[in-house]
Amino acid sequence: MKAKIFRKPLFFSALLFLVVLVLTVVGLQVWAGPTAQDERVNVESADPNAPPSPELAAITVDARVVPVRQATLSFQAAGMVAQVLVTEGQAVTAGQRLLALDAARERTAVSQAEATLRQAQARYDQLRAGPQPQEVEQMRAQLAAAQARLDRLRMASAPGQLAAAEAALDAAQANLQQVLDGPSQQTLIAAQAELANAEAALRQAQAAYDRVKWRNDVGALPESAALQQATNNYEAARARWLDLQQGPTQAEVDAAVAQVQQAQARVDELKAALSPDLAAAEAEVRQFQASLELLEAGPTPEELAVAQAEVAAATAALQQALVALGRTELRAPFDGTVARLDINPGEQVNGGEPVLQLADLSRWEVRTEDLTEFEVVGIRVGAPVQITFDALPGLRLPGQVVRIRPIGADQRGDIVYTAVIALLESDDRLLWNMTAVVNLAPGQE
Repeated sequence: MKAKIFRKPLFFSALLFLVVLVLTVVGLQVWAGPTAQDERVNVESADPNAPPSPELAAITVDARVVPVRQATLSFQAAGMVAQVLVTEGQAVTAGQRLLALDAARERTAVSQAEATLRQAQARYDQLRAGPQPQEVEQMRAQLAAAQARLDRLRMASAPGQLAAAEAALDAAQANLQQVLDGPSQQTLIAAQAELANAEAALRQAQAAYDRVKWRNDVGALPESAALQQATNNYEAARARWLDLQQGPTQAEVDAAVAQVQQAQARVDELKAALSPDLAAAEAEVRQFQASLELLEAGPTPEELAVAQAEVAAATAALQQALVALGRTELRAPFDGTVARLDINPGEQVNGGEPVLQLADLSRWEVRTEDLTEFEVVGIRVGAPVQITFDALPGLRLPGQVVRIRPIGADQRGDIVYTAVIALLESDDRLLWNMTAVVNLAPGQE
């Protein structure tokens, strides 16, 4: 019994020692951290493309409130400001006139261009319409009156002689023109028909002659005489056809020119003996005759083309003048509010010089100012953000990253990027360039 009492405490003591030893070893392993094998497994299983751990700290950057749509406006041309039609803070609509330069010179140029275009268009329309009946009748009446005066002077000066000389000149000129033009189509057709008839008659005469040529007295027969006559007619028709085909000879042209020169000399000789009034009357008749012919002929295609080109040139000049006039005005490119106005009437401005700032103050966005290159790599388009405002304590608005400018800027030695954030909610107290603080969670989308 004593032995049992002695061994039982020893057994429990040994068991307690083993438990304490195991707990000690386990505690040392936990305190020492993972083994090298465990670390290697963790490193090998890590995904290099996995998003950052949610435990990473949020990014807080400074930002400013700006309108979603804004524009700095300037005149395209230089000049003196004549009108300031808006004030700072005024709401305007797209196309509304904001400022105007002195445009007296440009308006004059537009008026001149409009008048030139009207003249060119009227001339083109008149040419296209052709001569009016009353115009033709008036020209004919003037020609008849001039011709009557000429006839009276001729009768008083040298009755019959000048008229006969002029008639001879007209006949000589008509003959020269006929020689130069050659035979007409009708003449050629008639000559060809005459040759064909002569050839047919010759074949008939030859056939009749062939039927009696075996007779000894064939030369005395009428068939022989008929063949001879048909042959002569055929040769004459053929010669005439060939002559017409070849056209006039140089001798024929020279002879016709000589006739014209001789007739013209006779007319000039008779006119030299007439009074100056007769020469003036003849010139007047020629002038009215030429004008009437031009009027009745109507415009040529070349004249129409020139008139149309004048209309096009005048239209282009007017468009150019209107563009120059438009450059003296400044109009709103979109609906918005005049945020800044830096000009007064009477001041001189240069083309391209900023004079007015316009913005749509109904929609705001936030742009970061100090987002570093180390922070921007963890930001994604579409990421949600929270925005607070220094001037509006307690106001917190949700937003979303809509774009990140791909080029950074040097800010006192640091490269910073601009993230543009759309406000998902707004507040009427927001103003342009208010400072804000943006809280972003890296890697979220």
